Amino acid sequence: MPKFITIGYGDEAGYNRTDKSVRDAAHAHDAWLVERGAEMGIAGRPVQVRNHDNKGVVTAEGPFLQANFPIAGFGLIEAADMDEAILLASRSPCAVAHGVIEVWPLQQTP
Repeated sequence: MPKFITIGYGDEAGYNRTDKSVRDAAHAHDAWLVERGAEMGIAGRPVQVRNHDNKGVVTAEGPFLQANFPIAGFGLIEAADMDEAILLASRSPCAVAHGVIEVWPLQQTP
């Protein structure tokens, strides 16, 4: 079955202004996704890694990516196709609590 990476963006203000019953249903949905095999987690502090031309590793604290909202979490889900992946992501906390979720098809490398 195809796999998709999800990246959830959101902030506490949007989360808090969402009705608790909607948030609870979204968290229950994520728990169901995990039960069916999804891997999900809350984003920690990132580190950028570079090794240009294989001449030495250089790291920098913090994100390279910038967005309107902070990254809240990541997921790896399975779905029949992009439409199903979108449907699954649309019920998660970031999507319902005034944030956004990106859904990226994970393509196999040769």
